[in-house]
Amino acid sequence: MTLAERCKKVMPPMANRVTDLGIEYASGCYLYTDDGRKILDFASGIAVCNLGHNYPSVIEAAKAQMDKVVHCGHNLMYYAEYVKLAEKIVEITGGNTMVYFANSGAEANDGAIKLAKYVTNRPAIIAFNGSFHGRTMMAATLTASNSKYRKHLHSSLCPNVYHLEYPYLLHTPYPYNGEDTPEQYFKQFDQLFDRFVAPEEVAAIIMEPVQGEGGYIVPPGDWVNYVRGICDKYGIMLIFDEIQTGFGRTGKMFAQENFDVRPDIMTCAKGIANGFPLSAIVAKKEIMEQWPAGVHGGTFGGNPVACAAANATIQELESGYIENSFKMGEYFMDKMKELQTKYSCIAEVRGLGLMLGVEFMDKDHNPLTELTSKLQEGCLEKDVLILTCGCYKNVVRFIAPLIVNRYDIDTCVRTFDEVLGTLV
Repeated sequence: MTLAERCKKVMPPMANRVTDLGIEYASGCYLYTDDGRKILDFASGIAVCNLGHNYPSVIEAAKAQMDKVVHCGHNLMYYAEYVKLAEKIVEITGGNTMVYFANSGAEANDGAIKLAKYVTNRPAIIAFNGSFHGRTMMAATLTASNSKYRKHLHSSLCPNVYHLEYPYLLHTPYPYNGEDTPEQYFKQFDQLFDRFVAPEEVAAIIMEPVQGEGGYIVPPGDWVNYVRGICDKYGIMLIFDEIQTGFGRTGKMFAQENFDVRPDIMTCAKGIANGFPLSAIVAKKEIMEQWPAGVHGGTFGGNPVACAAANATIQELESGYIENSFKMGEYFMDKMKELQTKYSCIAEVRGLGLMLGVEFMDKDHNPLTELTSKLQEGCLEKDVLILTCGCYKNVVRFIAPLIVNRYDIDTCVRTFDEVLGTLV
């Protein structure tokens, strides 16, 4: 009996996987299955294993920490790797921040909202259509990429959350000349403030600097700067959810660097520790200093082993892998744009660094969800793992490890081309 068959006997349907792969071990950009297959992994654990699987120095750091202490509780005492990591994150986020560690991205987003509400003493939050911020009750309230995350929960979702339009320009309903961001994406803030909630009642605007689950959508820079200006004007906290975009994924340490916009609060997880469960809330020092003891906490946050892995991960990222993300991202993008000229069903190739999305639509602008699903299945049959995203699941997202080289990218592109050619 396979691992998938065994698992389905003891776990509920919500735990079903994207594939039926059973993994024996993993190394670098590859997964090795229980039936003897070698799979090129361009999912990276959903943007977690940015250094690939089982990166040696990360594993060594974790093992060394396990010989010292595995858990003692960061609410009770201090330990070296925890403090070292906090100091490093403060350093790479400007030097005037403070950091609090948690376990998951959703937990970090919940904490960021708590922080913003506590400091501002305001009730309302603004999020965006197409967003994904997690599946806890607060995070699910913020999330607006798929109705299944809210099904049967509406009476329990958190109040005072308003959703505005994220500038998804490929599908904009507004006049668009291909260059200037339609003015409606700017005006919508004033319309919300005039009709639904006064800006003085808004604690925070939370956004992904590049939308992940919503379709790997890169927003225009002038709009991101405008959102920063709105927050400055009304004393609203700007929260960047960098859970999928952080730690080199977009060719910068954090995606915000691509827009030269700094948030008041940032959340990060996924790639922070290359596979070990860890997340962080990072905020300007003057904000964090207003968060007193006891208001927020957690038993397992900042686990020593995860912190040791994160310290090793950041060291490796800074040694050249962030630069590799940028260079290989450009190479990958060029290869996919070549395929776009070959296949009319490829509506857009977009992304930053190694966060690359390819959207499929027909000639009438309808999403090709079934095609995308078959494309994913066909690539996996040929031992290449890719994922889909987008509100209609018509976007293929490529999340290659930042250690990737041209050979592995060429393998992925060649397989993608071969499978797509059989489907159109």
